This record gives sequence, structure tokens and C-alpha cells, in this order.
Amino acid sequence: MLSGTLVARATGTLCCLAAFCYVGSVIAQEVLPRPEAPFKGKIGLTYKDSVAIKPKLDIPQTYGLEDPPNILIVLIDDCGFGQCTTFGGEAPTPTLDRIAKNGIIYNRFHTTALCSPTRAALLTGRNHHSVGSGVIGEAGTGFPGYTGIIPASAGTFAEVLRENGYMNAWFGKNHNVPDWETSIVGPFNRWANGLGFDYFYGFVGGDTDQFHPALVENKRRMTAPETNEDGSPYHLTTDLADHAIRMMRASKAVAPQRPFFVYFAPGATHAPHQVPEEWIEKFEGKFDGGWDKYREDTFARQKKMGIIPANTQLTPRPDSLPAWDSLPEDQRKVYARMMAVFAAFTAHTDHEVGRVVDAIDEMGELDNTLIIYIAGDNGSSAEGGLSGLLNEMTFFNGIEEPLESKLKAIDTLGSAKHYNHFPAGWAWAMDTPFQWTKQIASHFGGTRNGMAISWPKGIKARGEVRDQFHHVIDIYPTILEIVGVETPAQLNGIGQKPIEGVSMVYTFDDASAEDRRTTQYFEMLGNQGIYHDGWMASALRGVPWVSENPPANLLEMPWELYHVEEDFSQANDLAKQEPEKLKDLVKLFFAEAARYDVLPLDDRKTARLAVDNRPSLTQGRNKFVYPNLLRLTEGSSPDLKHKSHTITAEVVVPEGGADGVLFTQGGDFCGYAFYVKDGKLTYHYNLAGVDRYTIVSEDKIPTGDVKLKMEYISDADKPFAGANVTLYANDQVVGKGRVEKSIPNRVTLDETTDIGFDTGTPINDAYELPFKFGGHLKTVTIELN
Repeated sequence: MLSGTLVARATGTLCCLAAFCYVGSVIAQEVLPRPEAPFKGKIGLTYKDSVAIKPKLDIPQTYGLEDPPNILIVLIDDCGFGQCTTFGGEAPTPTLDRIAKNGIIYNRFHTTALCSPTRAALLTGRNHHSVGSGVIGEAGTGFPGYTGIIPASAGTFAEVLRENGYMNAWFGKNHNVPDWETSIVGPFNRWANGLGFDYFYGFVGGDTDQFHPALVENKRRMTAPETNEDGSPYHLTTDLADHAIRMMRASKAVAPQRPFFVYFAPGATHAPHQVPEEWIEKFEGKFDGGWDKYREDTFARQKKMGIIPANTQLTPRPDSLPAWDSLPEDQRKVYARMMAVFAAFTAHTDHEVGRVVDAIDEMGELDNTLIIYIAGDNGSSAEGGLSGLLNEMTFFNGIEEPLESKLKAIDTLGSAKHYNHFPAGWAWAMDTPFQWTKQIASHFGGTRNGMAISWPKGIKARGEVRDQFHHVIDIYPTILEIVGVETPAQLNGIGQKPIEGVSMVYTFDDASAEDRRTTQYFEMLGNQGIYHDGWMASALRGVPWVSENPPANLLEMPWELYHVEEDFSQANDLAKQEPEKLKDLVKLFFAEAARYDVLPLDDRKTARLAVDNRPSLTQGRNKFVYPNLLRLTEGSSPDLKHKSHTITAEVVVPEGGADGVLFTQGGDFCGYAFYVKDGKLTYHYNLAGVDRYTIVSEDKIPTGDVKLKMEYISDADKPFAGANVTLYANDQVVGKGRVEKSIPNRVTLDETTDIGFDTGTPINDAYELPFKFGGHLKTVTIELN
């Protein structure tokens, strides 16, 4: 442990020293966009005595770049080091194998331990706290390292490429838009286009339903089609591959002089674990041996393949995780099926990536395409808890799911019926041979991810392993060195922060090259780590499968010490044997923390999800009047959780009646809706699928001009509070009921607040989408009482 006084002293002295220890390149001089060049022709009185100068194409050759490569970056979500067959796992990844065999793989590549922080670091080449992304945006706070806002002073390499003639397209997950800027009014300067991309197709947020995604094309929200391009039932990953292939082909057909940069970031293998049934069938029964056996088998393969050193030790199972053989048979049955679904999800994702790579090959572009395949933005996710989940939203709201419901759903796991997530034991197994999982930045189970790079024209090696220590911030300078451009000193009129990554190009043709990344800090949710010259100090704040950490002093953490140059898996804690070495490293951690905006340390989890921590379009307002057919993200909607409120719809009901949605937030996995069904006014409250409460009017609503109202009176403004609900038609009470328990933290990660219809998934099975209101909906008014 390190006392608070010593921490303060270390921070005060070493943060000043750290300012002079910048690891980077020569000071940049480039200014982008480039200033307009003066006209070099001749202006006469008429065109006959003038000389025109034709503008140059916006292509790399115009800027002195000869034949720069196309670039494909693949970023898989929530994928552990020991998950894919390429790194010894049991989920088949032939495309990742192909990239590895056609180039090199890295077995000491690192991420930040969480999603949007890694993605911000990847695009900007700076540490995640340096670019306001110390945690996911939905948990952002008002401190510089945690705002959720990538600053204009940290431009992306995509912007640099675009200014040098590249066509840039992003497919899949964009979890780097501030929560309050995700609505139809933006602002859009931090959407994909503002980050340097010409085209975006995917979703904005942390995750999405694979069968009913919250799709966005550029800035427009849209509904997913019923089928993929080949006519098969719709799945998001397939749809993303379809769009990426079409875009690449069109780009090369129209402008072959422009190389493409495609950022392919599917929502897989993040929850919900959803995949076509025919893929799941391939893995039935293959994981009945459990997670302990999986780790042992994977560890043996990793050694045999040379993915890990021969002297690596397999780290033991944490005490808080149960042994597989200690579980009752019915639990093992459910959990094995959950893992089969996950393996199928991984294999299906790699297959779709393979279609993208095949398309590049078919276009004759593979030889000069730099492919960077990163198998995970962090370690595998333990957010399914010890027992796994039918619905991920129960984790974010601290709601227990009974085993009986999982047993009943065992045959439909992985389908559109569930938002499922496997148990933490499988996440730990996916991170073989390391300790811990996603969230845990202090240990490699949360931060070490497999990566392969191929570029046949520029990398001679084939199928070789590189063991230099690198981090996701190193991708930016690597790409710019390959292309032959420098990071700008000024971008869009804003002075740029220094790049904190180091290029990896030196490793391409020299397996024994000395490491150029000698120091790297890690921090996430209070978990702390520091790597320096082959040593790693680690401080674990809390286990990842609980929604909130128990109280602790962040300045009195029990630090561990590992000589990772010799101890690949962090198996031998040397804290007691090397106390002075540990003290020096902890001092260095706090110096780096001060330097990169990591301070103040913050270990809160669900408490940081509170909307009041961040800017809000709804703050200070208690009345909202919305037009028909409006969609709003949760970050730009009124916060109704455990608050008294009324929802009033001004409608015109034709003779014969009219059914349809008046208001809904969320959907089949969590949320609430106010609608008319079979002529009766209805309010349905879905507590993450664990409990549901329905209040229905006794009679049908009247026709003509009608005021329909739902009054929700909360027992208290606190998490899980119950409420009394009353329904009105023209101010007459038509129904009463009770919501016994309410949603405490987050209604949805991807679905929207909808007025006059429902998108995404329905709130229940009483109606089918879009269930547009059949009468005339004038306005919906929400009032917070």
C-alpha cells in the first residue's frame, strides 16, 4: 500500500518530471486543412489573354504520396485473448488466422479495459483520459479526463488521411458520441463525419440488438430491413459487411486513385449475444466440460502454438468464481448453452469479416491493403454476473434474474427473444491465461488483446509472432508512418496535442527489435496499473461482475508487483520481495495519472450513470411538448425514472376507433409504453423482463377530439420506488393500477423514445411494430411533477 501523503508527494514531484519525458516524434509542422495556394495562372481582361490552372484532384498523389495502401481496421467487441483459435481459443476465426498467416501477430498488445475509451484512444493516438474518455460516455463526469468529449485538440488519424486524399468509411459501432449529443439536433461535430469519416453506417451507443438494431446512416436514424442483401433473415453483422463491401467496390470503381480507409467495428461480440440458429447448432455440446477445462485446454494450445512463452503459468480461478464441477447440473446445462451461443457469435462475426477481406482480394487490392485485426477493445465481459443473463439490462439496473426463467429459455438463447449474456466464469475463460476480465485495467485479462497485421506489399514476415509491448494508442502513428504523412500541428484551426503513441513499424521486419514503448499506465473504474521496463504494478479495485464496488480508500490500495518480462501472465506477485521497486512504480503511476488527466481517481460504477453528472437538453425543464413520429435517444429524453409525471396525448379518434402507440421508451428488454390496443387505453411497464405491470382502461376510448392521459405518482424519488398509475380519457378516470418496482439506472442502451409509433423492439408481445397510432396524434406532452 502507498499512503495518501506519499501519493501526494509523488504526484507533486514526478508529474513535473513527467512533463519532460514525452515519448513521441519530432514536433509536427503540418497545418490541416492546407491553406489555399495562390493562383499561379494569368488573369487577363478576357479568357483569350488569360491562363487557367485546373484544380488538382483530391488524391494522395496531389500531396506527394505514391501508392499509399488501403487500410482496413477490424475491431471486435468484448473479445478475450484466449477466445479465438488464432490465439489458442475454441471459437473458430479463420479470417483472423488468414491475416496472421499473411503477416504478423502481436501477443503483447493492450487496450484500456473498456469500450469507448479504447475506441477514442485508437482514433486519436492519445491515452483515453487525455481525450476525455476515461470511462464510457454514459458514465461521464465533469472532470477533464472523464467528460466523454473527444476534444478538438485531439484530431483523429482519419481526419489526417482524409486531408491526404483517402476515402474514409466507418461501419458498426460508434460509442464516441456524447450521450446528450445523440439526438436529431446533434450537434454532429463529434459524430463519425466530424471525426474524419465520409460515410457512416451502424449504430451510435454501447450496444444494440443484432436483429433489431438502432441503425444510423450518417446522421439519419433508420429501421433495419427484414433481410440481408442475399435474402437471408436480417442480422446486423451481415448487414454491416454488405454495406462495407458495396462501399469499397463503389469507391474503387468511381475513384481508383483514392485509397480507402474502412473502420469495421461490429457490435459483436458484445452483448446481446445473438446469432442465427444454424451457427449455434455447430457448437452444441462443445462446452459441456466447463470453463475450468476450457482454460486448461486453451493454455496448452497457446503454449504449443508459441502464442505464449513456454514458461508461462496459468493463473488460478478467483475465489469468488465457482468451480464448474461445483455447479448443479441445471446450471451447467444453461451455462454451456450460453457459451455455445457465444462461440457461434464469434465465429459468425469472423466469417462476416472474411467476406470483407474476400471482397478486397477479389478487387485485386489485397497486396496493398494494410489490415489491422484487433480481437477485442478490452477483455471478455463479465457483466453477465455469476449466473449469466437473459437480459443485459438487468445488470445495469442491479436486478436479479431467476434460474427458472433461464431454463425455460434455453432453446431460444441467442435469438431475438433475448438480450443474453454468458456468466462471468466464461469471460474469465476467454481471457486465458490472464487474471480477470473487461473493466479490470490493473491486470492483463482486461487489457491484453490479440492482434494481427498484414500488408503483403510492406511486411515481409509471414505468420510470425511479435512480442514487443504495445498499446492501442500506437495504431495512429503506425498508420501515419506507413502512409508517409505526419500528424498536424494544427487541425481545423485548433492546435493539436502531442501524439502519445509510438509507431510499431520498427517491429514489422525485426522480431528482436528492442521495445520502444517502455512505460504505459492503465486505469479504469478505480482499477490501476503501471507498466515500466518489463515490470507491472497492479491494484485491483473490485470484481467486474458486481454493479457497484464496496467502499474503499483509493489511496490505500493493495498493490501487486509482477516482473512481466519473465512472468507473461502475471502469475507471481513479487510485492513482498521487491517493496522498493513497487514503491517506485506506484509513484510513477501517480505521475502518469497527473500528466494524462487520470485524476481524480473515481471508482464509482452505476452511480456515475446518473444523468445529472452530464449536460442535458432536458435539464431545468419540467414540460416537454413533442410532435408525432419523433425519435429521441435516452440521453436527450426527459428522465422519468422513479419520478412522478404525466403523459398527455392530444388525439383525434375516428369513428370505429384507433389503436397504436402514443409514447414509448425502450422496448422488449426494458422500458414503458402508453398506447391504445383494441380500443382500450393501456400503460405497460417492463422491468427488464423480470417483472411486468399492465394497466388497462375498463372501456374503450371515445371518438373525436380526445385527451388521453397517464398519471404516474412515484412512492419516492429513489431507485426501485413503486408507483400508482391512473389512466384518463377527457379528464375522466378510466383505469388504475400499480407499478411495484421501477427501473433505477438506465432504461436502454440503444432503443429510443418514440412518439406515435414504436421502433426497435415492441414493449411486449401485445402488438407488432411499428404500431403507428391510427388516429391523428397532435402532440404528446410530458410533465414532471
